[in-house]
Amino acid sequence: MSSRLNPYLSFDGDARQAMEFYRDVFDGTLSLHTFGELGDADAPHADSVMHAMLETPQGFTLMGADTPPGMTFARGDNFSVSLSGDDEAALRGYWEKLSAGGQVAVPLDKQMWGDVFGMCTDRFGIPWMVNIVQSGS
Repeated sequence: MSSRLNPYLSFDGDARQAMEFYRDVFDGTLSLHTFGELGDADAPHADSVMHAMLETPQGFTLMGADTPPGMTFARGDNFSVSLSGDDEAALRGYWEKLSAGGQVAVPLDKQMWGDVFGMCTDRFGIPWMVNIVQSGS
């Protein structure tokens, strides 16, 4: 897998409906995973979407999720740019440069789904998510 760059949208509890709508608009394959499926089965938000990915025949990739409890949802600010892939050295390099002089919201570290993930806002105010796929995850 090479690295990919795509938008990542945040929703206020309606990620499933939104991502199904975008699938109807663009066609393609939609995968959805809830918080419950990915390790938080007993939480009140277990049925909320933790991660969704739409891959279209045109080569578009759109990702999204419901805003997790404890994080603020703000319409108009509900996006990030996502960098993901398995080239760990390149993705860590991007992370270091993007986070330098910015603010780190989630340090780049191993997560419950098995990948290394981090969130930051660069010095220009653009929010970024970096996900490094770990072999076997």
